[in-house]
Amino acid sequence: MMDVVNQLVAQGQFRVLKVPLGFIKVLQWFFAIFAFSTCGSYSGLLRVAVECKNRTESDLNIEVEFEYPFRLHQEYFDAPTCKDGVKRRVFLIGDYSSSAEFFVTIAVFAFLYSTATLCIYIFFFEKYKENNKGPLIDLGVTGVFAFMWLVSSAAWAKGLSDVKTATDPDKVITMIDACNEEENRCREVHDPVMSGLNTSVAFGFINLVLWVGNLWFVFKETGIIAPFMRAPPPQEKAAPDAYGQQGVYEPDPYASNQGGYQPEYSQQGYNQEAEYGQQGAPTSFSNQM
Repeated sequence: MMDVVNQLVAQGQFRVLKVPLGFIKVLQWFFAIFAFSTCGSYSGLLRVAVECKNRTESDLNIEVEFEYPFRLHQEYFDAPTCKDGVKRRVFLIGDYSSSAEFFVTIAVFAFLYSTATLCIYIFFFEKYKENNKGPLIDLGVTGVFAFMWLVSSAAWAKGLSDVKTATDPDKVITMIDACNEEENRCREVHDPVMSGLNTSVAFGFINLVLWVGNLWFVFKETGIIAPFMRAPPPQEKAAPDAYGQQGVYEPDPYASNQGGYQPEYSQQGYNQEAEYGQQGAPTSFSNQM
């Protein structure tokens, strides 16, 4: 068994983790863990105090605990009625388990898929790209997870807002009958710490950005865009002699309008020279001799 593991590690293409396709998958793996751990492991506590007119019946440290999956209607506490030492059981209001469990489920499945995909990238990347089936499947699943992160994060953000409202000590006090009487005094002692749940919502939207961004890098691996990214073929230049021939055979329109005078001048000069050569200089020279 160890030999097989060592062989896989030796043949693993870990350099794929340095390129955007593999590196963003590692980020998805980490942030998926943070998302479901911060939400799924949460437990909160709030405290309120009830001061009865009869101090002996007061309770200054009433603890109300709640936790994931936030079925608050099942959480209760015992509050004094300020009448003959009798206490009454009070239940919180609301059931927000659907949005919380949906969010955690998407985070867990995203973590599992990221783990499986990283293993394929590292050890079977050549088979992953074979016939484009791997990238196409990866593209489809990535798109589904991107949509699921959008829906689950938005739903959990709304659910968390409702959880905060339902566990607000000021609201809890209004559910205690003794607090509705003027002779009794009720106050909050400790607010629940919601920073972990706020972080879970932030991780949800970070995962949304990562999965949407990963769509482009997976799409590039499909090869669908490759034919559209080819450089245009270079344009052929005309041969130099073509321009020379064009200059020889194409008449100049301006030359055709003015060329009638040029031969006349040249012909006149030639005739004068010929006449001078025949009649002038040779004749006088022969006479002198």
